[in-house]
Amino acid sequence: MERQYRPRTPREKYGEELRIRRIAADMTQEALSEVVVCSPTLISHFEAGRRLPRPDDAQRIDQALGTDGFFVRWLEDLESKYTDHFAAVAELEQQATLIQHFALTLVPGVLQTDDYAGALFRAYRPNYTAEELDEFVVIRTKRRRILDGPMQPVAWTLLDEAVLRRRVGGGRVMADQLHRIADMTEAGRLRLHVLPNKVGAHALQQSLLTLMSFADSAPVAYVEGFVTGNLMDDPALVSACQTAYALALGDALSQQESLALVRAAAEEHAHGQH
Repeated sequence: MERQYRPRTPREKYGEELRIRRIAADMTQEALSEVVVCSPTLISHFEAGRRLPRPDDAQRIDQALGTDGFFVRWLEDLESKYTDHFAAVAELEQQATLIQHFALTLVPGVLQTDDYAGALFRAYRPNYTAEELDEFVVIRTKRRRILDGPMQPVAWTLLDEAVLRRRVGGGRVMADQLHRIADMTEAGRLRLHVLPNKVGAHALQQSLLTLMSFADSAPVAYVEGFVTGNLMDDPALVSACQTAYALALGDALSQQESLALVRAAAEEHAHGQH
């Protein structure tokens, strides 16, 4: 069967050029990583087009390869619509074969409905225009496309029960959001588990967490706080995050119990119950 051609993205072209220039300079990924002051895994992600270097990283790449500002200048044309701390995560989502979310207080962005996302934006910003709101919602909900296909990525979502109880956008908005998650679960597109309040303390209580795995490179982990985030590729840190996820998952309800709880919470929101 003839292999289907997929045009390379601008980031993939950037990464391919980096690989070509590195090889021409007779440098390994390990050697370049020492100059850039990062891990060899991160260089691998740059060359695969999964992540973009920061401006200071690109400057060190140019110095190491003798490319006279080439990668710094090209980087300026690849600016993301996402915040600096999330831009790389948005790129990696497109490449992942497995995504495992843990949500502490909010529905993960990739699962948010338009109305839910809009309600969050209105809460975050003291002043906004209708145009700004529309743009934010489009950018946020565009990420849902990665789950439109029937196969990849495999998606796991672990929700603290607090996510189900906090009424974002009103009863109808919250009910629609929870029913969407339940519908995706019943359709086989999402593996769903809920950590009930009765569990008490659990391994992920301090932070949201996203784990991503790939077909041809090492996994990464991402944690986020207020206006900041940390994307980790250090094997020891990623392993610690994977262990914490596994521990929390062990305390969660089964998928059928979780699905029933999500449906029940949706009905409570729909009927104005607390």
